[in-house]
Amino acid sequence: MMDLGKKGTLYVVATPLGNLKDITLRALEVLKGSDLVAAEDTRRTQKLLSAFDLHSPLISFNENNKHRKIPHLIARLGQGQQISLVTDGGTPCISDPGRELVLETRRAQIPVVPIPGPSALTCALSASGLPADSFVFLGFLPRRKSRRRKILQEMEGQKRTVIFYEAPHRIGDLLEEIRAVLGEREIVLTRELTKVHEEILAGPISGLIHQLVNREPKGEYTLLLSPAEK
Repeated sequence: MMDLGKKGTLYVVATPLGNLKDITLRALEVLKGSDLVAAEDTRRTQKLLSAFDLHSPLISFNENNKHRKIPHLIARLGQGQQISLVTDGGTPCISDPGRELVLETRRAQIPVVPIPGPSALTCALSASGLPADSFVFLGFLPRRKSRRRKILQEMEGQKRTVIFYEAPHRIGDLLEEIRAVLGEREIVLTRELTKVHEEILAGPISGLIHQLVNREPKGEYTLLLSPAEK
């Protein structure tokens, strides 16, 4: 087993979005040597660990139980244990659970170490062809229509690429709202990146709305909005 040292450490470990071959050697090493893996969905993470013959114990850590689990995890870190934080896929804390745990770990003066790897955000941006030297990431927009509309209005003159995440059953409504608030804009839609049904769509927003109208959306979407014309 890898010697991770005597002092407790929280490892923020990026895991594959879908294709297990995207796991890094360092991520495998850290997961193997962890005393505990805090996972958004233990069933999904168990499949990942089993695929690489890893046997580290799992504990559930998600939006529903995070406030109850954080004191327990901090206590174990304080006892010198090595804990890995993972999400269902991609990099933890990027529109996924984990930020509060990282914050409280730092407040306890316990080391936090990032283990870089896949991210739906950078994966989509790299394949979009849109400006990537500066961008705005808004994650999932609020469900309340008035709040979503206010945020979209603030993006009207944005000169940088704007990136959102959206659930499949809401992507059509979001596209309609963007068109209503911002008018006809070039966008890129990605879903199921690195998976069997990976798809990247690009073009005017009206064209993409038309493409999606007669299909059942599947998989979480990343939407990239082109910068406003200068």
